[in-house]
Amino acid sequence: MAISMATYERVALEDSETQWELVDGCLREKPGMTTPHNDAIDYLDHTLRQQLDREQYTLRVENARLRAAEDMVFVPDLFVLPQPLRRRSRAERPTGLEVYAEPMPLVVEVWSPSTGRYDLQIKLPAYQARGDAEIWYIHPYDRTLTAYCRQPDGAYRDTIYREGVVESAALPGVRIELAALFA
Repeated sequence: MAISMATYERVALEDSETQWELVDGCLREKPGMTTPHNDAIDYLDHTLRQQLDREQYTLRVENARLRAAEDMVFVPDLFVLPQPLRRRSRAERPTGLEVYAEPMPLVVEVWSPSTGRYDLQIKLPAYQARGDAEIWYIHPYDRTLTAYCRQPDGAYRDTIYREGVVESAALPGVRIELAALFA
């Protein structure tokens, strides 16, 4: 039986031990992650915080949610949040669950044995339907970063990186070194 957004929000706020997602109106627990997954997120968190202008952006790391549809809400591994959206959420819903329906400049998912297929088959198309500007899918075992960049016509171009430096298409000046990411 499908649950409402209000019920989802209440469950997510009351159960602080579990990260709940909403998929086709059904609760889905976000599972635990591997060390390579967590290492990649830690590196990105540290590196992006140094490069982003805090007046314009902040990071959300495995704690805020993106709404893809009335019955679809995900907890991305990481996303870049524009400060105006954060401020509006804080003012309008200070006690509500932090959920954004607006497209983000960058959303990141990192492959893990427990979520790899789900991320590609369910989350990636949902992020693209949301209109997120850039989506990075990182595979720490294959040592690849696939960047999905939204084009002016709404389609996405994907590029697979195996070495070197990856520069964000959506966030000028943001770049990561793959050797450091996968160290």
